[in-house]
Amino acid sequence: MNYRSKTRQTGITIVGLIFVFAILGMIGVLGLKIAPTVTEYMAIKEAIIKAKSSATTAHEIETAFNKQADVSYIEAITGKDLEIVRTGDGFDVSFAYQKKIPLVGPASLLLDYVGTTAKAPPKALKE
Repeated sequence: MNYRSKTRQTGITIVGLIFVFAILGMIGVLGLKIAPTVTEYMAIKEAIIKAKSSATTAHEIETAFNKQADVSYIEAITGKDLEIVRTGDGFDVSFAYQKKIPLVGPASLLLDYVGTTAKAPPKALKE
């Protein structure tokens, strides 16, 4: 007797499941390597805002940033790496740096981080 089902079985095979878990694992490891750099970037943005609001000269801004960097465990940049520009109503503080994350063998991921306290420029008019 033949007891075959008339409906086809659907689903994922064990090899397919292993492949999906491998891809998800690689994405998870990449996320775990990137997360500390993103949190450091956000800490730097907060530190330049606090430094700008608590100081009146460029040197005071650098000093205030260095104090915030010590408290927030910021190691990517220092107060000397900040670009401080005098404007009509105070100072604009900006920074830019790169973070290289080694992946596998010679492969690595390079992230560019940029931030500023300046107001965003107006949007370009559509032509």
